[in-house]
Amino acid sequence: MQIVNVKEAGIINVEKMLRKPAFDEVELNPKIREANKKLFGRDMTAAEIVEMIVNEVRADGDRAVIKYTKLIDHTEFTAADFLVTDDEYEAAYQGADKSIIASLRQAAANVRQYHQEQKPNSWMTYRGQGSILGQSVIPLDRVGIYVPGGTAAYPSSVIMNAVPASVAGVNEIIMMVPPKDGKINPYVLIAAKEAGVSKIFKIGGAQAIAAMAFGTETIPRVDKITGPGNIFVTLAKKAVYGHCDIDMLAGPSEILIVADKTADPVYTAADMLSQAEHDTLASSIVITDSRELAEQVAREAETQLQRLPRQEIARASLEKNGLIIVAEDIMQAMELANISAPEHMEILTEQPFQLLPYVRHAGAVFLGAYSPEPLGDYFAGPNHVLPTGGTARYYSVLNVETFMKRTSLISYTQPELSRVSEDVIRLAEAEGLQAHANAIRIRSY
Repeated sequence: MQIVNVKEAGIINVEKMLRKPAFDEVELNPKIREANKKLFGRDMTAAEIVEMIVNEVRADGDRAVIKYTKLIDHTEFTAADFLVTDDEYEAAYQGADKSIIASLRQAAANVRQYHQEQKPNSWMTYRGQGSILGQSVIPLDRVGIYVPGGTAAYPSSVIMNAVPASVAGVNEIIMMVPPKDGKINPYVLIAAKEAGVSKIFKIGGAQAIAAMAFGTETIPRVDKITGPGNIFVTLAKKAVYGHCDIDMLAGPSEILIVADKTADPVYTAADMLSQAEHDTLASSIVITDSRELAEQVAREAETQLQRLPRQEIARASLEKNGLIIVAEDIMQAMELANISAPEHMEILTEQPFQLLPYVRHAGAVFLGAYSPEPLGDYFAGPNHVLPTGGTARYYSVLNVETFMKRTSLISYTQPELSRVSEDVIRLAEAEGLQAHANAIRIRSY
């Protein structure tokens, strides 16, 4: 893991290090690319694979979904096998650890309580002289949530996607999860049931996204797709945007920690590794004004690495995307943090709330030594589906309004329309739209 001093490297070079590549620039792992070459008979980029799958699912529906589920996930399903049954839910509850179920329920309750506070209200106001204006806030009819699966299980992602949709009042929530050996992790099923998911389909990858976007004989078409996934899922969401809405384009997980000399290097290293173990592409960055802390964190990260079951992944992540930056002062550290616009920003300083006003771009901010990022991942209540890859500059955290839309309300009386008609006619004619002007004129007398 590299330690970089801003004074020595130069501010421009450090800023370049903090900028992330666009999604289309992400290169596939050579092993994955070779595996795909065997699957599809030729060397293809991720974008080319996704385009092929999306187009085929759009044209052939269930048949294409079955084809790619067999080809990619090595699972032979018929369309009748897609949907999770009541027996599968029952088996999940029967075989699960009751203490984990209790923790999932408490996490869901925390998330629900937090998101209830976000719920916007419809409103209508009488403006005087015969006009009423307002706004109607309406939940989406049907949404689809994608939850990563296969080699890992993420019940927390189920809660974070489904609970806000439920709070928003979405009528139907369907969920896609890639199966492992034809089955779904029991805690994912339990989390879905507790969070209010209507139906679960055992389908993953680009074919799942395309199926939700266009609908098939078995899978209903949705209005919006949310939830993170791998590069194929992300590119598929990008490809179907416009046919339905999406939440965001989610990339590898990332954390950026702003720390001063009072920060505990043990905590700081542990928090770096909490992201590094996700994926070899995950990013873990510390920016500090203390050279001594930088060196302590680097040593401590190496020590803690030795004890991790996912050591190989975490080490590869730190070697490729781990970075410790020594800034000239803490305010420069904050400036650099905003340039990075991280998914997770931790502030481990003596007075973290004093730096909060200077945070401009971050998906979520964790303040103080006892607010580590995993607290937000699982339990605190705010959502963990966050903008990545620097997109916190313009994307928001997943929230209740993600699953709602706003409709404007306008009502004028005839006298009030007549009073303003000349202004409206004048503006319409200035744009050369005579029919617009006429629609006002014939009502004004």
